[in-house]
Amino acid sequence: MEREGRNEIEREVIDDLEETQNEGDDFKSIPPWKEQITFRGIVASLIIGIIYSVIVMKLNLTTGLVPNLNVSAALLAFVFLRSWTKLLTKAGIVTKPFTKQENTVVQTCAVACYSIAVGGSVNFDQLF
Repeated sequence: MEREGRNEIEREVIDDLEETQNEGDDFKSIPPWKEQITFRGIVASLIIGIIYSVIVMKLNLTTGLVPNLNVSAALLAFVFLRSWTKLLTKAGIVTKPFTKQENTVVQTCAVACYSIAVGGSVNFDQLF
């Protein structure tokens, strides 16, 4: 009975190790940083960054409070990139989908844009 239990546990451990090794293949195929920062990624991040900068400045000037918008920026970036790719495909333009690394660059740039807007905006109520 113990022998069967050990074999079952050993099989589970071996299966877990095989899954972990298969997941490690993704890390080997990460492109260099020069390939992760693409022109389309920069354009997408600028568009999303401008949208969020306007939102943040409006919130700061009306309420004086700015919530953390990192999660919503990531969600908007994902939806924007997915829609962009689908629209181009429907228009007959062959494009490859955005990679995980490009998505990360877009989200990081968008958050950086609206963070600059938060730091650079002045709440006029506090001045007077």
